[in-house]
Amino acid sequence: MKKARVLVVDDENIIAWTLQEKLIKEGFEVRTVENGESAINSIKEDMPDLAFVDVFLPDIGGIQVLKEIISLNEEIPVIMVTGSGSVDTAVTAMKLGAYDYINKPFNLAEVAIIAKKAIESKRVSREVSWRLEKEKKTHSIGNIIGESKEIKGVLDMIQKIVQSDATTVLIEGESGTGKDLVGRAIHYTSRRSARPFMDINCTALPDTLVESELFGYEKGAFTDAKAKKVGLFELADGGSVLLDEIGDMPIATQTKLLKFIENKRFKRVGGASDIEVDVRIIAATNKNLKEEIKSGKFREDLYYRLKVIPIFIPPLRVRTGDILILANYFINKFNQEFRKDVKGLSSKAEKAILSYQWPGNVRELKNVIERAIILESKDKILIEHLPIEVVEGAPFKEEERQQQSNFTLPENGVPLEEVEKNLLIQALKKANGNQSKAAKLLSLSRYALRYRLKKIGYLKIDSTDSEIIQSV
Repeated sequence: MKKARVLVVDDENIIAWTLQEKLIKEGFEVRTVENGESAINSIKEDMPDLAFVDVFLPDIGGIQVLKEIISLNEEIPVIMVTGSGSVDTAVTAMKLGAYDYINKPFNLAEVAIIAKKAIESKRVSREVSWRLEKEKKTHSIGNIIGESKEIKGVLDMIQKIVQSDATTVLIEGESGTGKDLVGRAIHYTSRRSARPFMDINCTALPDTLVESELFGYEKGAFTDAKAKKVGLFELADGGSVLLDEIGDMPIATQTKLLKFIENKRFKRVGGASDIEVDVRIIAATNKNLKEEIKSGKFREDLYYRLKVIPIFIPPLRVRTGDILILANYFINKFNQEFRKDVKGLSSKAEKAILSYQWPGNVRELKNVIERAIILESKDKILIEHLPIEVVEGAPFKEEERQQQSNFTLPENGVPLEEVEKNLLIQALKKANGNQSKAAKLLSLSRYALRYRLKKIGYLKIDSTDSEIIQSV
């Protein structure tokens, strides 16, 4: 492991030498200089991991050296070395950003401990900064993929929210549309991004635990409360809390949540004193909350309090222009992840995914592409690499089926293949040879219809979409 580099700035040779010898024994690489100007030049040439700076130097004062170091690189921990009667100066240095200070004469064992703690603090700080930058990159608005007017409307709304001080946002949309992604984008693109982002799925926890997870509890508040627990709202102070599937939140917790939104204060379970925090609440649901209100499962006043800024994420089936864009995005993503080199989708696979209804939305599309990339070794995703439900198309609702078809089945004893053949012929007759209409009558995608027609020999492999079946 690379040794941590320490710069010692002190004009007293015995002090500088003593620190140098002790720190070298502790595994540090040490450089010493006698004045402030040399210290600043040294830092510009080679940034150290830690600096010991004497308060009193012959040219530039230690406080000014501290300011220069912070301006050059604020991540360098600076430990001030002070003499008797200079405690006030040390306090000033701490306010300006010094990591710590030691008094002359100092205990060498304590100096070593302080140095190691400073280096560890720097390492943790760097790791936190790295993770924060990674989170910002992973959950930026740029990761919400699509060119349709529907998704552009969502992106425009996110931009307006992150530039505002709005503290409540309601995200509505079907499962798999990306509500969690939008919620994280709001946080990591806003001024709150440096503060915590906490999330809770209201469906995943028993009703009795939701309240204690959000608000925390005091020791002894109930039988199993062996120690105090800090809740998500308190942990996220200054940041954001995502309440996923808020439609499943118990009514009692809804009441306390409403009170918290209005007052910005809450009490832990079993607590007596108010706790004030500043958080942005991002609520998400796949339920129709207006229907939940009618059935008495959701508070109307909470609904309107959350819906200060609403975002509706449209299902994938209504923004078909984004399907191929998303598919190719996932292909590139999983190519990198699994070290594959899939070039894209075959024309037949493209037609299939464009015809499919995607009831699971973007999440389902992502899973389909991931599966194909993992299991197949071709240079393109072919039609046979897709799940059967995608190839054959999503079924229509039963009432639509009854309205759109009026077929008569053959007598008993006819083979299944013959039944299918007769239904295909009837559908084409009813649709006057129009394949798209015939497919709809049979609750199939157009590609699935053509696939079946080819299978029974009624459509040539190289036929075009405008063909009329000659046997009809």
